[in-house]
Amino acid sequence: MTGEAVARTAVLVAAIRADESRRDRPLFEDPFAARLAGEAGRKMLARMVAEAGERSTAQIVVRTRFWDEALLRATQTVRQVVILAAGLDARAYRLAWPPGTTVIEVDQPAVIAAKDGVLAGEQPRCHRVSLGADLAGDWSAALTDAGLDPSAPTAWLIEGLLQYLDGDAVHRLFARVHALSAPGSVLLYDVVSAALLTAPEMTGLLASMEAQGSPWLFGIDAPGELAESLGWTATVTDVAEPGAAFGRWPDAATGGGFFVEAHKGPNGQR
Repeated sequence: MTGEAVARTAVLVAAIRADESRRDRPLFEDPFAARLAGEAGRKMLARMVAEAGERSTAQIVVRTRFWDEALLRATQTVRQVVILAAGLDARAYRLAWPPGTTVIEVDQPAVIAAKDGVLAGEQPRCHRVSLGADLAGDWSAALTDAGLDPSAPTAWLIEGLLQYLDGDAVHRLFARVHALSAPGSVLLYDVVSAALLTAPEMTGLLASMEAQGSPWLFGIDAPGELAESLGWTATVTDVAEPGAAFGRWPDAATGGGFFVEAHKGPNGQR
């Protein structure tokens, strides 16, 4: 997946969040999303819905609300947050973070620069640190140089990223997170099932993503194992469960994707 394709994906997600924020009863309100998406994002969203249908946006909407709640829950006990592949996410500006929270956003330098430019003059609701780094490389030193304290618990969010990586890259990413996490850390991530990558109903969406240079490469049917294999304790939620609870899932079928909340216990190995 090229850097340009990553940037386009971030713009598309911002457009979906902007569209949700305009609903009468939105699952969340993101007053920055429309600016971040721009006209390019609106056109991308219209094209994706035309090709793949309205359901193609449901998982992004549901996961945004789900991770909003999970992050605020995690920061009741953890004061540093790292959002990997943060894209055009505006949580640092829109969530009611507890006092003393630091949020470090990591993404490609061009994506970080674009977001910083659009939101210049806005006041984040936490201590925000933006870090331009290539997540395909070794970004650990850059993150600690940016202020991460590996001796203190961290809440990590990996949102909407794993399906774009190959299996080796996924496992390297988790190993780096694990090495930087003190006991008491929380790891939040979403991932699609392996079965979803070949499901007939996904043909339109998968073709659309591949055409824009961001094909889906990775899925797993036992998503908790990504963290559990490193000694974390994981709770797995099928995306359809909160989707139905929020009244925003189109049918009773499983969602084909998972949300995982993992905790590193007091005896976790660094």
